[in-house]
Amino acid sequence: MNRPQRPPLSKGPLSAFTESFVLAGRNLRYVLRTPMTLIDTVIQPILFLVVFVFLFGGAIAGGWRAYLQLIVPGLMVQIMMYASMGTGTALSTDISKGVFDRFRSLPISRSAPLVGAVLGDVVRYVVALAVLLGLAFALGFRIDTDPLSALLACVLAIIFGITLCWLSVLVGMIVSSPQAVPGIATAVILPLTFGSNIFADPSTMPGWLEAWTKVNPVTYFVDTVRALMLGGEVVHPLSISLAAVLVLHLVLLPLAVRAYLHRVR
Repeated sequence: MNRPQRPPLSKGPLSAFTESFVLAGRNLRYVLRTPMTLIDTVIQPILFLVVFVFLFGGAIAGGWRAYLQLIVPGLMVQIMMYASMGTGTALSTDISKGVFDRFRSLPISRSAPLVGAVLGDVVRYVVALAVLLGLAFALGFRIDTDPLSALLACVLAIIFGITLCWLSVLVGMIVSSPQAVPGIATAVILPLTFGSNIFADPSTMPGWLEAWTKVNPVTYFVDTVRALMLGGEVVHPLSISLAAVLVLHLVLLPLAVRAYLHRVR
């Protein structure tokens, strides 16, 4: 089947930026009209918090209340990692259904649908964090610093989610089926989450696993979020976290964009 002819593209980065926001608004309107698309975003934080706190809290921290304080900042990072998988799945689904054939017929930047999808998915991160923290506060979690530091912790977690969404986009553009995206992305995310300090102190782990946690960027994101929420050293883990964001963008973003442009050409 012949693809529609593409009209002249809009010129300039400002036009591309505006078009991206328009398409991000399209994604937000779709979520508002079909809130069931957020069901996984709502259920996952509840399941993770309840299962880990009440199942492992007594064994790891001597009681679920003490473990609640430890694990909530770590779960903030983990939830963002799982929420980021939705971007690649949604893009792959839109392409397989022919939605991008319609975009191709419009005089817009080729990157606008991709950037719009990433920006639109920020709502998923906000909803996931709101559900997690809402339940955590109901169970007794308390912030030991101040509201501004807690807000910065949430922003940092969202930035990490946006960073990893490029991995999701890359997977979504490489595989031929949208259903394959979550499985492949999970295979990458699991070693990052469980091979970190989210659930337990790395000093209690075997030597090889402890060594992995020290080079795992997730560990430093968790350290930063914990320090911002509960107190402690911020500058060192924050510096490594921001450096990891930069490196991951430099690696993942070009690969994801190249795979996307190849898929929709």
